[in-house]
Amino acid sequence: MSVPPTPQDSPHGSNPSPGAGGHAPPPPPGDIPQQPAQGGQGGHQPPPPPQGGYQQQPPQGGYQQQPQQGGYQQQPQQGGYQAAPGPQYVQADSSVGQPAELLDRFLARLIDYVILFVFNMLVVGFLIIGVFMSSSAGMFGMGGGNFLASVVSSVLFAAIYLGYFAYLESSRGQTVGKMVMKLETRGPGGGRPTMEQALRRNAWVALGILGVIPVIGGVLGGLAQLAAMILIAVGISGDTAGRRGWHDTFAGGTQVVKIG
Repeated sequence: MSVPPTPQDSPHGSNPSPGAGGHAPPPPPGDIPQQPAQGGQGGHQPPPPPQGGYQQQPPQGGYQQQPQQGGYQQQPQQGGYQAAPGPQYVQADSSVGQPAELLDRFLARLIDYVILFVFNMLVVGFLIIGVFMSSSAGMFGMGGGNFLASVVSSVLFAAIYLGYFAYLESSRGQTVGKMVMKLETRGPGGGRPTMEQALRRNAWVALGILGVIPVIGGVLGGLAQLAAMILIAVGISGDTAGRRGWHDTFAGGTQVVKIG
């Protein structure tokens, strides 16, 4: 006769069967419902707010806009720096190459005459000494010595004045006075005048050679030079475009310009 199994020998342990009115045995691990597990294990899953933050990525959006790079592309300061220097420099030096004014030319001529006066006084001094020595030796009479000194001095003065202006203007385009006043004499073609043009332009300074005429020669030479200077000044003042005097026209169209 078989013995009924005891509760300890039951395959389900001490849990009563469902039919006996007790608690139902727990389901196998594979049959655990999903919804209660999600509710109980929600802390182990990655939280939704951090996932939303990684998707939006506000720092990356800030780098995509790059407001500072847009400022470098416009570069307002560079545009202003490129436009400023040109017009200011041209306006500051607009007088360079323009015809020289009458006052500047007068001052340049005055400086040249002071230099020539000092040099001529040295020449005259040696000449007078030579005349007195000749007179004391009886080579010339007193009247003949004075006339000879007048003739020699007139010729020397004319040669020195004409040679000074003609040589410096043809070789350098400037006398000492023009260098000081920053002026330059130019030929008809814009370059330096030739020796012929410089001689024709300054021929009037040799009018002092009229001093070789006895008695009235010195006065005539001085008056002739004064009249030539007045006519030159009138011509320069009247020619507002080129500032040329009659001596420039006589030389073929020379011109004095400002170079600094």
